Amino acid sequence: MQDKNTNTALFTGNDPRNWLTQHGINEVECLVPDMNGVLRGKALPTAKFLKALEDRALYLPSSAFLVSIDGRYSGSIDEGFAYQDPDMRMVPDVSTLCLAPGGGAGKAYVFADAFHMDGRPWMASPRHVLRAVLDLYRQRGWRAVVAPEVEFYLTAPNPNPDQPLTAPVGANGRAEGSQHPYDMVALEEFEPVIRRVYDYAAAAGLPLDTLIHESGTAQLEINLLHGDAVPLADQVLLFKRLTRQAAQQSGMHATFMAKPIAAQAGSSMHLHMSVIDEKTGAALFADRDDADTEMFGHFIGGLQKYVPEIMPLFAPNVNSFRRIRPNHSAPANIEWSHDNRSCGLRVPAGGRAARRVENRLPGADCNPYLAIAGSLLAGYLGVEQKLARSAEASGNAYKIKSTLPKTMEEALDRFTACEPVRVLLGEDFFQTYLRVKSVELDLFQSVVTSWERDHLLLKV
Repeated sequence: MQDKNTNTALFTGNDPRNWLTQHGINEVECLVPDMNGVLRGKALPTAKFLKALEDRALYLPSSAFLVSIDGRYSGSIDEGFAYQDPDMRMVPDVSTLCLAPGGGAGKAYVFADAFHMDGRPWMASPRHVLRAVLDLYRQRGWRAVVAPEVEFYLTAPNPNPDQPLTAPVGANGRAEGSQHPYDMVALEEFEPVIRRVYDYAAAAGLPLDTLIHESGTAQLEINLLHGDAVPLADQVLLFKRLTRQAAQQSGMHATFMAKPIAAQAGSSMHLHMSVIDEKTGAALFADRDDADTEMFGHFIGGLQKYVPEIMPLFAPNVNSFRRIRPNHSAPANIEWSHDNRSCGLRVPAGGRAARRVENRLPGADCNPYLAIAGSLLAGYLGVEQKLARSAEASGNAYKIKSTLPKTMEEALDRFTACEPVRVLLGEDFFQTYLRVKSVELDLFQSVVTSWERDHLLLKV
């Protein structure tokens, strides 16, 4: 039987063979997101991909989850295991099969999950980590709904990493030299690359919502439509990949660094979250009179208690902490308030169906699976433990003393000691993630920066 949706960009049927033939696909990239959200995996001829679906004989070395951001292997606590580097079984999630418009004609993408040879999920995998958190919600009869907002910069090519980034040349032949927040004329300067991003997204079946010019020079923000957590995390990584491709083809770079330019605003991945009854679809964060429910208060209380303890999931790199500073267009606290962007937790305006909380702490550099998992788990623990939220903040929350870690080193220490989250996320994930992040921190601390050479070389 032929699939009904053979002409759509995103596969939605039962048998992918017809869809692959319909779209002339000759190569499929099987994507496995690692600890940093870097897409690793394999590229397969279509015939090999279809055979792998049948015999489940598609493998990837388990060290894929031990690669640090600079490409080095971080090893593991069990060094014997690290050097043995056994294979994982890659199982493509065919529901994610889509066209790969930025990669040339005849190519498709599919996300794949990692499993042990005996069929057990490879629980260090970020996709499995997020699913495990969502299972906690299902056991309570809840469904989490999320909506990410992703900020990024367009920049001129930067072949020398020792040189600061500069704004790209726009349609008028000039580079932006000042901020243009929400400016429609400034947005038009990047119309060619924006149009390419939208075209690529449409071809891949990626549902984008609104796009604006943000505070920084050539800084943009895209909103993704709300929905289920795993598909939204997939979409964030696909969006990043397609945007980088579109920018490169327009003679620019696109960067999702949290703080790529010292004098400019950082880039975030604001995360909106709500919870509904899985059977009835009823909103659980507001009652029939539009008042916040007790559950909503506990959810925010959980975020306030646990987000500071698990910050490496939201600020995963040393650079991430350069963004989280008072008065730098990013919250430096875990206060909450209605429609107050100086707070780390914002409750946007809206009625019962739209009642949600926005976690404004994650940077654009975060792994979306882990940032979503950490946010939902913190809220879940708040409900389970009946944690009270603080009094609502008012005015400039930047003036409130921060309880967040200020460095990656402090953040990792607190993350290691956060027993409730550690138990629920599992030791497989915790040990792997801590190893990767500890190695990256050590590598960074071995670098002598230009600031040190500038101010210390001839003075101390």
